[in-house]
Amino acid sequence: MVSTALASSLARRNIHYGWVVVAATFLTMLVTAGAMGAPGVLIKPLQDEFGWETSQISSALAVRLILFGLMGPFSAAFMNYFGIRKVIVFAMILIGGGFVGSLFMSELWQLLLLWGIVVGFGTGLTAMVLAATVSARWFTKHRGLVVGMLSASSATGQLVFLPLMAELTERYGWRATVFLVCGMIMFAALIVLAFMRDRPSDLNLPAFGEAHITPPPPTESGLLAMLATPVTVLKEISGTSTFWILFATFFICGLSTNGLIQTHFVTLCGDFGIMPVAAASVLAVMGIFDFFGTIGSGWLSDRFDNRWLLFWYYGLRGLSLLFLPFSNFSFYGLSIFAIFYGLDWIATVPPTVKLAADRFGREKAGLVFGWVFTGHQLGAATAAYGAGWSRTELQSYLPAFFIAGAFCLLASVLAITLKKSAVHQPAAAVAH
Repeated sequence: MVSTALASSLARRNIHYGWVVVAATFLTMLVTAGAMGAPGVLIKPLQDEFGWETSQISSALAVRLILFGLMGPFSAAFMNYFGIRKVIVFAMILIGGGFVGSLFMSELWQLLLLWGIVVGFGTGLTAMVLAATVSARWFTKHRGLVVGMLSASSATGQLVFLPLMAELTERYGWRATVFLVCGMIMFAALIVLAFMRDRPSDLNLPAFGEAHITPPPPTESGLLAMLATPVTVLKEISGTSTFWILFATFFICGLSTNGLIQTHFVTLCGDFGIMPVAAASVLAVMGIFDFFGTIGSGWLSDRFDNRWLLFWYYGLRGLSLLFLPFSNFSFYGLSIFAIFYGLDWIATVPPTVKLAADRFGREKAGLVFGWVFTGHQLGAATAAYGAGWSRTELQSYLPAFFIAGAFCLLASVLAITLKKSAVHQPAAAVAH
């Protein structure tokens, strides 16, 4: 097999195959995040062709974001039962199928079905929980850095591809962007098939940073038992204030990032006379700064108090959102916003993952983070619909940005209310 031969070749050069898995995962999350971000440049073209209102299109995008989040805990269960590679390939088929089907849609319910339900379900299988699972299985050393790198790929994919998508849409129509998304999905699926492996033990390797090979844990008695595990974990952790603080702050994270900026920023800029390609270029700048900001956050989360990191991240994000309406949408104003907001886009992920692991234990970290991430996407869905409603009913996006900025300041205060404590050890153990 290609992966076995490559693993042997890398071992002779003292390079762990885990970095190949990280590269394949990075590409997967980059491409699926690009698919998630594509509708952000397609709202206006869909309005022009079908006559749908912003609030109607936003409803479908809100459904997609909800499913994207709700699938998090269960995607971890699917990966444990079926394996990472099979789950990713299945997700790619769903996402590609949803976009291909949209080439032939003519009714609003079809948009809801294809971009809301099908794409939402598919992208949910490759959400942030994938990063947490890969980093936990393949790395002991540099785990925070790996989480930062993979988290960066998610936001960067949403942003970097947007200028190309906007250019294609402007020149050739929105269907050209759909073809691009489908091509990216197919390429990533082939890379995953060739190089992705579920665990280091599949290649007779220890995890990076360990000396001994860890055999895979015993599988559950059946799929239903595996699917019940996230619900059991939720019941256990829902009685703790720590979980609800993490859930609330990540709800606000989603409210102020992909639900708002990813979905509506291009259209917002259009309201101030900025063409889609230029607006998407600003998003690309955010993506570049996000890449370095999130990797830096992963490095910092291994070394500093994660509560105070979240305090500063949410606080600075809130100030940047409150600044945006006063930027006059000038070149300099948008540049300042792009730099400060971009550095902070997904920087909250590594500290949140670390806090979940510290409070609830390493074995439950992925499932706990899956439920916390559900809060993120519920917040994103709220912003996706709420900002669309604001533009339709109030003729302006700006109230949504003021509200999101104020909530970010609230999140910064909530983050430091977490107690600085040891790993949480609940009385009832959960089997995995």
